[in-house]
Amino acid sequence: MAIDSRGFVPFCVLLLLCCSKVLVPPSVATSKVPKVNSSMISAISTREARRYILQEQCQHCSGRKELDHSGDSSTGHANEYQRNKDMDIAATYTVASGSVKVHTINSRDLSNSWVINDEDHAETIEKLEDHGSHKKSLSRLDDLHQSSTDQADHSTQNDPIKLERQKLREERKQRRSRELLHTNENVQMQLEAIERSKRFDTTGRGRYSLWRKEFRNASADNLLKYMKDQIILAKVYSSIAHSKKKTRDFSDILNRYIQECEAVIGEAYTDGELQNGALSKATAMGNILSRAREMFHECELVARKLRAMVMFSEGQATAQKKKSLFLMEFVSFSIPKPLHCLSLQLTIDYFSHHHSRTELRNRDKIEDPLLYHYAIFSDNILSAWVVVNSTVMNAKEPEKHVFHVVTDRLQFPAMKMWFILHPVLPATIHVQSMEEFKWLKSSYCPVLRQLESEKMKEFYFKAKHPSKVSGWEEHLKYKNPKYLSMLNHIRFYMPELFPKLNKILFLDDDVVVQKDLTPLWSLDMKGKVNGAVETCRKNFHEYKSYVNFSNPEISQNFNPLACGWAFGMNIFDLKEWKKRNLTGVYHYWQDLNKDRQLWSLGTLPPGLLTFYNLTYALDKSWHLLALGYLPSINITDIKKAAVIHYNGNNKPWLELGYAHFRGFWSKYIQFDDPYIRACNVNFEAEEA
Repeated sequence: MAIDSRGFVPFCVLLLLCCSKVLVPPSVATSKVPKVNSSMISAISTREARRYILQEQCQHCSGRKELDHSGDSSTGHANEYQRNKDMDIAATYTVASGSVKVHTINSRDLSNSWVINDEDHAETIEKLEDHGSHKKSLSRLDDLHQSSTDQADHSTQNDPIKLERQKLREERKQRRSRELLHTNENVQMQLEAIERSKRFDTTGRGRYSLWRKEFRNASADNLLKYMKDQIILAKVYSSIAHSKKKTRDFSDILNRYIQECEAVIGEAYTDGELQNGALSKATAMGNILSRAREMFHECELVARKLRAMVMFSEGQATAQKKKSLFLMEFVSFSIPKPLHCLSLQLTIDYFSHHHSRTELRNRDKIEDPLLYHYAIFSDNILSAWVVVNSTVMNAKEPEKHVFHVVTDRLQFPAMKMWFILHPVLPATIHVQSMEEFKWLKSSYCPVLRQLESEKMKEFYFKAKHPSKVSGWEEHLKYKNPKYLSMLNHIRFYMPELFPKLNKILFLDDDVVVQKDLTPLWSLDMKGKVNGAVETCRKNFHEYKSYVNFSNPEISQNFNPLACGWAFGMNIFDLKEWKKRNLTGVYHYWQDLNKDRQLWSLGTLPPGLLTFYNLTYALDKSWHLLALGYLPSINITDIKKAAVIHYNGNNKPWLELGYAHFRGFWSKYIQFDDPYIRACNVNFEAEEA
């Protein structure tokens, strides 16, 4: 390299200063020497680094003790000295202009008084290792380290400080290698990601909902979903465009596309029901939405519009849910046309054929306490018939079974006419009207007084239009007319209805009997009055679910965690009933509830209070509930139950009834009966 004469003097001075950091005279070789500054030595070529070896063994340059364990080899020292004397040393310096220059000088040009310092050499190597980040530089350092190790192996075997230093260098080298490998992996991943982005297909820019994977899969309503989502987003952009004066024309364009897509969809539920041209309309809508996105797509604004649409949709869904609930309740109250026809036909025949004078067969069995007596309170002829018929068909000794069917004055002729024509022999059927019970008056029955009160009438009929949803929102399920019928409350007067009987089995009119119930009369109830199946599970159907425990009359007398039970199949010990005067207990609680502060309406809450601690828990196989509101009941469990109960709104004689449960009920109906055929009574049912 050519050096300017004007910078030669400062260069020599700087060169001597740089070399003094590495080479020291023998007189100060053992003293403390300043460490090499990394800014002074920036790089050493591979050839120079390999020749940059330790000078501890040079007996001509240092007075140190011989450490050669291979023997006294003056020839080796001489050769080593010659190699050290023929070594190039690189140095950097800064000229006056500020640029950095590099100068190389051979060690032979230096006097014999200069010697290479071992410690400075080691530190230089360490700094070079820490400074390098590329794999090639690391390889050069490895070669340098290996060369130094080979030359000074005999000097490090017995020096613990040097061994420890060598160990640290090895660990540092391995750590740095791992870091470099990890860095290379990250770089490789980045390169692969870049390549993938270059290959990304942007030809679908005009497609709407490109991120929705379900639109890429074949399905029966794929296009339909696609178009409905297009309409939603188009409404968002239309609203945004309409709010800006300059783009109101574009809003009209979007509205026109929305109307066209809605016309194509109509009332379709699958792609096959879409009108012709649906695909072209979806494509056109996709193109206009692409333009709209470029013009109006602001994330915050679009999110706000979508949130408003969601709130509006939720309001509509709530209104529809209320309407659906109202209609379901309304349908459950109604009498299907075939059943109404059946009642009219039977009533006409009852009076036209003078069956009112027909005497009851086996009248002596009606009050025989040794027989098996049933109580059924119903105004539904067909459902009462299924209860009686299913019980008799599954009874082992049907001649010992007596059925007491109680109905109201309106249905009494039709009910009596039906059982006259269908006597269900050899069992005994006794049909009665509530009008026959002269003691059943408001002066004796609190519930009758309450039903006749102005407050109760206001509760039921205060709405100007009770047929609308708004008039039925409060306690909707308690608007059922059955709560206004004494047939629902007469169950609390069993001893008065059947004074000569010891036990009686109560069956609701929406049950089906599948097994012989005779063992219930011989059951030891251990002094209890009511035998029933308990219904509580976890926190459901406990006493706190039915009555108001914030009232002190309730909280002081009952346990809120007591287990509830079900009306529908109950065996009553009438002797214990009369002994404990439970009808009087029922009257007490019914009087306290005149303002409906203890419970709303119904018969189960007062039943829970009246028979508290007096209910004997039957095995659950005797009575299976929920066939009128829970469609997921296992068919195997239904077949195993002695009595199945269609409690709920989905009665089997209504269109609301579950088809897969209806067969257990309809198989006890004789569809070839003249009255059944004349009134077109037909219930479609799936195979049970």
